[in-house]
Amino acid sequence: MKKSFVLLLLVLSTHFLNAQIHEIGAFLGGSNYIGDVGKTNYINPNKVAFGILYKWNKSPRHSYRFSYTQATIAANDADSEVSGRELRGYKFKNSVKEFSAGLEFNFFDFNLHEALKMKTTPYVYSGVSYFIYDELFVVNGETKKDYQEGAFAIPMIIGIKSKLTETLIIGFEVGARYTFTDNLDGSFPKNENLEPLKFGNINSKDWYVFSGFTLTYTFGNKPCYCAE
Repeated sequence: MKKSFVLLLLVLSTHFLNAQIHEIGAFLGGSNYIGDVGKTNYINPNKVAFGILYKWNKSPRHSYRFSYTQATIAANDADSEVSGRELRGYKFKNSVKEFSAGLEFNFFDFNLHEALKMKTTPYVYSGVSYFIYDELFVVNGETKKDYQEGAFAIPMIIGIKSKLTETLIIGFEVGARYTFTDNLDGSFPKNENLEPLKFGNINSKDWYVFSGFTLTYTFGNKPCYCAE
C-alpha cells in the first residue's frame, strides 16, 4: 500500500513538472512613496527594496505570480518643490512588507521551450497585495509610531524581461501600488485620540512604488504549450 502511494506521488509530481515551467528568483531595486509629505515624483527611488518571487508559467503569454517584497519608504518636506511643504518641514520613515499574488501577461510569446532562441518581451502584472506597515502620527513636528497595521493594495507593474541563458531570465520593472490607507506618512492616523493631528489631503490614498531588477531561474520540463 505504501509503495503504491509513493508511486502515485511520483507519477503526479512528474506530470506536474512536465506540464509547466516554473521560475523562482529575486527582486532588487529601490522604493519611493507618493502622498502628503515630500516630493510628488511618481518614480523616485530613494530607499532599497528587495524580495523573492515565484512564477507558474501557464502559457507563453501568461503566468501566475507570487511575491514577497520588503522595503523602507521615506520622504522629507525639505526635498519638495511645493512651497507649503517646504515651510511645513515634516519628514517620516516607514517599513513595508508586501505579499502579492496575481497574473503576469506578456505582450509577445515568451515560449521557454525554444531553448536556442533569444526571447524578450514587455509585460504587465496586476493582482492584489497585502502589506504590513506602521501606523504613524506627527506631533510637534516629530513622527512617531502608534502600532503595526495591515492593508490591501492594487499593484500595477510594467516591465521588460529577456532570457540570459537557457535557465536564467533577467527583467526590469516599475510597479506602483495604490493602497487603501492614507497613513503611510502619519497624515491620517486611525486612532481617534489622534484625530486633531491629521493633515494633508484626506480624499486621496497613499501610493508606494518599487523599481528594480528581477533575476529568475527556470526549472521543470519545458512544455510546447500545444494540443497533442
